Amino acid sequence: MTKRYALRDDQWERIEALLPCRKDTVGVTAKDNRLCIEAVLYRYRAGIPWRDLPERFGAWKAIHTRVRRWAKSGMLENIFKHLVADADNEYAVIDRTIVRAHQHSAGAQQKTARLKR
Repeated sequence: MTKRYALRDDQWERIEALLPCRKDTVGVTAKDNRLCIEAVLYRYRAGIPWRDLPERFGAWKAIHTRVRRWAKSGMLENIFKHLVADADNEYAVIDRTIVRAHQHSAGAQQKTARLKR
């Protein structure tokens, strides 16, 4: 069973190697980068402030600090570029079967401006 805002395994595999603090790098390995990414997704999709993150993600301040570091270092931008390079934008296609025009935009004649007195 997947959580509403959780990453699927295939989505996680696409970005896992781009994240810092992997076992093959120098430094302290983060507790759970996947949980941090899911917390960010949850926050933006739900439209909540950092302080309102559910406890299952851990301390909101620690997640906020980590995400700010990632943004400042350019790491988040690299992830976005990587994801955009192989994007499937089929969901973004909009045509008349999805969106109907308002009745007033159906080709009626526009009223001309009234003459100045």
